[in-house]
Amino acid sequence: MNQLELTLDVTTKKDKINVLLVEDDEDDYVLTRTLVSSRENANIRLDWVDSYADALKAVCNNKYDVYLVDYRLGEYTGIDLIQEAFRHGCHAPMILLTGQDDFSVDQSALELGAADYLVKGRIDAQVLGRSIRYALKQAETLAELSKNENKYRTLFERSMDAIFVMDNKMQFRDANPSVEQLLGYSREELQRLNPARLFVGLDFLRQLRVTVREFGQIKDFETTLISKNGRRRICLISVWSVEDVMGQTDWYQGIVRDITEQKRAQQELIIAEKLSMTGKIARSIAHEVRNPLTNLSLALEQLKEELPSDDEYLTMYTDIINRNVNRIGQLITEMLNSSKPRELDRKAQSLNDVVRDTIELVADRLKLKSMQLITDFTEEDCTVMIDREQVKVALLNVFINAVEAMEQNKGVLTILTSCTDDDELVCVMVSDNGSGITEENRKRLFDPFFTGKSSGMGLGLTTTQNIVNSHRGTIDVESRLGEGTTFKLCFPK
Repeated sequence: MNQLELTLDVTTKKDKINVLLVEDDEDDYVLTRTLVSSRENANIRLDWVDSYADALKAVCNNKYDVYLVDYRLGEYTGIDLIQEAFRHGCHAPMILLTGQDDFSVDQSALELGAADYLVKGRIDAQVLGRSIRYALKQAETLAELSKNENKYRTLFERSMDAIFVMDNKMQFRDANPSVEQLLGYSREELQRLNPARLFVGLDFLRQLRVTVREFGQIKDFETTLISKNGRRRICLISVWSVEDVMGQTDWYQGIVRDITEQKRAQQELIIAEKLSMTGKIARSIAHEVRNPLTNLSLALEQLKEELPSDDEYLTMYTDIINRNVNRIGQLITEMLNSSKPRELDRKAQSLNDVVRDTIELVADRLKLKSMQLITDFTEEDCTVMIDREQVKVALLNVFINAVEAMEQNKGVLTILTSCTDDDELVCVMVSDNGSGITEENRKRLFDPFFTGKSSGMGLGLTTTQNIVNSHRGTIDVESRLGEGTTFKLCFPK
């Protein structure tokens, strides 16, 4: 007996092992009882039933630690009993006994969960006792493993973090419900999915794969993922490899954290700080400029009274001065209005109606430039608490920019309204097929005095953003050079 057998023998002698023999031949029962009665098997207590029905009843009562099951049981087989026992939730180990050495029976028994397979003519007291003790120890180990697996499986399934498992080819093999909720795909769909469909660009996926394969892990890789319904979410992905006993990567596990709202909050804070700073600068400029501007205007009026009124040149020059004084005053007023917090007169109303009213204000421009208008209004309830006139100003600025960005006779303005999946926001999407905006300019679109127009002051979109923020809404811009630009304005219900 080797050291492991001695250890098992010492530990199992402390308690009785209750064994049930399922055997329809009494002579075989007598022989088995003799083997169990030997000194080395003193801690084994053997009972006997001779029918399939009695055996199944004993299994359902969960009375025994180990079952010795004969292969031939009248119209049934020992394999039938093993299958039925497992269907009834029996976790006690079962050892199949047969009168002949048959590899196919051996294989079937082990595949179905039998703990061991013994040929009757080759069994002695030591072999039988060892098989019983090994089967019992193996069952205890499997039970502990199952307990741990259930514990970690519960953590996996109930985790608020999106956790996934991938094979060594980086294809999905498992994912918890948080991943399904984030990406909109079921576990089965993810297993068939090409991961490239989740990324906004293949370069992001390539970078992630290269880093993980080279260094064995990647932490907080920031990228944008696209869900099944097309929704874009900014996420942090952490992936690390799990190696086999040979040190080769066997599979990968990872966590995805959705930071879209966190990013949005940071962006809103930056915008609020920028507007606050712009407001301070505007008020400072207004204070410093308006006083001398008022003096200049008064002096001009006084000068006009003293100068000859019939002199064309003098009149022309005084008119030029007057127009520019008024323009400077208007510029200061618009700058102040674009940056200061809006006082809103909110009322519950349909955003569809507000959008239709605003479209009427640009209808003439579209007709004069022979541009096409495409609209699609949601049929869902799109009632929002908004200041109608303020929102019309915000939308009008976007509509006019879209019209001016497109070529005459070729422009197509598309305006859509929709509700988000969670039914918390109502959105307006305004798309044009103009020249598009570079990424550098897109980031500066809402900055005061930034404009791509030769005659614009660059305060329209600043005003729009200020109005949307005052409603606790969001405004996003996507653009591609040569293809066009899309503005998306969302307001909370």
